Formats: sequence, structure tokens, C-alpha cells
Amino acid sequence: MPEQHVVRLGTRRSALATTQSGWVAERLRELGLQVELVEITTQGDVSAAPLTMIGGTGVFASAIREALLDGRVDCAVHSLKDLPSAPEPGLVIAAVPRREDPRDALCARDGLTLGELPAGAVVGTGSPRRAAQIAALGLGVELVPIRGNVDTRLQHVRDGRCDAVVLAMAGLSRLGLRDVVTEALDPVQVLPAAGQGALALECREDHPLREVFARVEDAETRACVEAERGLLARLEAGCTAPVGALAEVVESEDGLELSLRAFVGSADGSDGLRRSLTGSWTDPRDLGHRLADLLLEDGAAELAGVGSGLGSPGGVGQTAHQSTDHPA
Repeated sequence: MPEQHVVRLGTRRSALATTQSGWVAERLRELGLQVELVEITTQGDVSAAPLTMIGGTGVFASAIREALLDGRVDCAVHSLKDLPSAPEPGLVIAAVPRREDPRDALCARDGLTLGELPAGAVVGTGSPRRAAQIAALGLGVELVPIRGNVDTRLQHVRDGRCDAVVLAMAGLSRLGLRDVVTEALDPVQVLPAAGQGALALECREDHPLREVFARVEDAETRACVEAERGLLARLEAGCTAPVGALAEVVESEDGLELSLRAFVGSADGSDGLRRSLTGSWTDPRDLGHRLADLLLEDGAAELAGVGSGLGSPGGVGQTAHQSTDHPA
């Protein structure tokens, strides 16, 4: 191992970000490293505007990546669903640790499930992906946009502004808040964002501790998120595109395989495509590309209302990501 020094681990300042970064720091300490958290304020943290209005792509990652590139931090922890799927020159995702529960979670008044909410119930979410899939269920609920950290969003239910909000199960679990979940949403109904529940440990390509950071890698999680992010990259799905994806490692007669499911829908939930494929878990990116091609052949681009850059006003070449699902 290279000569020991204190590893500066970059993180956003939110309670969720510091909690998950603290978890990664513990894994690195188990490897014998000394670690300190360095909190960084990102564009997504300081603006109250909807993320679709402030650019979306990388708003939670760009400031942290700048700190990596100029040497202020040695490595950084990201929620993987917030990272653009295109590689950043000079940086590498050194490790993808074990994934938390990737599902979405309903947090509703009176312990209600999604199916028990009355017609006209107000459901808050900052995610076009969640809104499109819930609208497509035809339950007659009213979907309203909300922003803020986990507690801010939960407060919408406590004070009666919303009958329910939808958050990521992973974030609630990491914060010790699973008791506020009234239903874990089945991916058959609501597919999560690509990379949801997974973390990325990013560092400079030439960092002397890169191989040590890589030891917190979980191979199955990496394969799953690579398939999901491969799908996003091929679709060129922008932050406003209602796109969900979930890959899982499954047993087959030939050994381990990856099963990948995806959703692309119209923003109002009036129409949507759901497709799935299985493939080798040793080439997950290819599986994502092939499923994206199938979706495009079946009209995904037209369904999303734009060109081949789904949900992105710039069309082709927009960087795929799902940051509108943040923070949980």
C-alpha cells in the first residue's frame, strides 16, 4: 500500500450524503486507511429551483468533481443515480460498493398504501420518472412537484400539504427512517432510477490509492448499474425524461445472467413502454445498449416528445442521468 496519509473523502453536505459517505469511510478505515470527510456545496444544494430549470445534469456532482481534479479531495462519494453516464476525463469510478434496496418507497398519512389512497389524494415527488409511472397506474391521484432534503419532503405529509410522498428506500434506510415507509413500491409498477440505491467512489485516474479504493467494490452491484447506465447512455436520456431501469443478477441453466427491465413513458403518464432482456453479466453495458435499441425501435423517442436525446431539449449528445430523483 502507498505511504499512509489522511484520505480526504469529498461529500455533499446533506444528512443523507454525509451518512452514506460516512458508511464508505468506515469501509475504507477497515482497509487500514485514515479518512476524513470534506463537505462540498454543490449547485443542486444552493438553488431552490426545480432541477429541470437549473440544468439537471451533474448539478450534484460537478463541484465535487472539480475538487477531485484540483486535488482538494482524494476521492468522493456520489449517489450513482446523480452521476452523468458519460465518463469524466481524468476521473474513474474506482468502486461501486454493495447496493442498498433500489426500490421507491411511499410515505403516506395514516399508513396508507398507494392503492388505498383515495381519488384526488395529493402525492408529492420531484421525479418525472416516478410521476409518469404512478400516473400510468390510473389511480386518480394528483401528483405535485416537491424539492428539498428527505426531512423537508416528509414534512409535506406531516403538515397535510401532501397525502403521501415518494422517496428512495435506500436513502430512508441509510437514515434509519424505514419506519415512515407505508409501502415499498413493486418495480413491476414503478421501476427505480438507473443506479438508485448504489454509491460510486470516484477518484483521479492516477491516484496512488486507486487500487485500495477498488477493494470496496461489489461485483454484482457494478454489473447491475453498468447495465442500467448503459441503457441511459444509449437513450441519451436527459434529466426530465421519465426513464426507469433495474438490473438483477439471476441464475440460469448456463450460470449467472443479468435481467434488465426498463420503462420509458410520456410525462403525463398517458402512455409508456416496458421492455426487458437478459444477457451475460460479464458484458452489462452491451445488455443496456441492446435494451435501449429495442425501446427506440418501439417508439421511445417519439413517446418522450423529443429527438433521440430523450427529455433533453438539446437532443443528441445530452448526457444521460437521473438527478431529478435526488435526494432520496
